[in-house]
Amino acid sequence: MTDIKARLDEIVSKNDIVLFMKGTALFPQCGFSSRAVAILDHLGVAFETVDVLQDPEIRQGIKDYSDWPTIPQLYVKGEFVGGSDIMMEMFEAGELQQLMADKQVAMAE
Repeated sequence: MTDIKARLDEIVSKNDIVLFMKGTALFPQCGFSSRAVAILDHLGVAFETVDVLQDPEIRQGIKDYSDWPTIPQLYVKGEFVGGSDIMMEMFEAGELQQLMADKQVAMAE
């Protein structure tokens, strides 16, 4: 797990927002990943995605890394936020927008 943990540390720390998902932002491979991308797009924030389907080590490693069993997983400024259900609840309550503002996340260009 050390090598994968180091890889994940690097990905999470180098990007303000990272979404570990099935597929890509342009072609999500599951409904939950699609919903997560739609929320981030609606917020207008710049974000990176990591397609867990392309790398089985990352697919399992991210679950261990966050101690969260499902994909997608959202990280904001190095902090694990949750999956698409949590993202949706936070978005509907205005909490996700507040988190982005509090963390001074860059807007998409």
